[in-house]
Amino acid sequence: MAEPFHCDFTNHLLMEHLCNQLLNAADYHSNDRGYGMNYLNGVHKTWVLSRLSIEMGRMPAAYDRYKVETWVDNVVKFFTSRNFAVTAEDGSVYGYGRSIWAMIDKETREPTDILAVKDGLLERYMDTEHPCPIAQVSRVKMNGTGETAGASVMKYSDIDVNGHVNSAKYIEHVLDLWDLDWYGSHRLQRLDIAYVAESHSGDTLRFYREASGDDVFNVRVMKSGTDGEEPVEVCRCKVKFVKE
Repeated sequence: MAEPFHCDFTNHLLMEHLCNQLLNAADYHSNDRGYGMNYLNGVHKTWVLSRLSIEMGRMPAAYDRYKVETWVDNVVKFFTSRNFAVTAEDGSVYGYGRSIWAMIDKETREPTDILAVKDGLLERYMDTEHPCPIAQVSRVKMNGTGETAGASVMKYSDIDVNGHVNSAKYIEHVLDLWDLDWYGSHRLQRLDIAYVAESHSGDTLRFYREASGDDVFNVRVMKSGTDGEEPVEVCRCKVKFVKE
């Protein structure tokens, strides 16, 4: 259910909370099939989200009940793609999502062979017959550096169980770059985010924004360098709004 305290001032579910529900569905789905975090933590591996796209025709309103469906449609040695559908109680579609995941070694933080886990178990659960009608996950290219749009220090509530900034928290900070007046006349239709590097508690993230079309923007998120090091790009995001 879209609880009111997970909704914005327009009475609709916040995108970062929908993102968390998609990630929850992925977690439950993979655990139920034996290749999720419950198993991977015991062999010092974990899933990391590489790219995520969410495209919504509309968002659930406060107290609306909705269903998240998820399925895997491809797996190669180092990456797997997972899709999502978000539907209402009456079966109508709110929107869809696409994602790309990597499996890494928790100690080295390097990619590990997905097909080596339980003799390629994940391949047995691929569903190539179930279409996802939205465009493929974007790499989110930026034309330039972009203008400085904001900065934020990562703190306790930004950090997840893996000890780094939560995937949905980047989305939250990016969407905060626009004010209430903007959201009073615009609705977020699609969000693409590509994760490049990890960031941690105490890191200062700086946000650079450029317009790439009518109500379409690209955002680069940089982590400030330490001890004279150059800033590091941690993610790129593309957001597309529609006027209400």
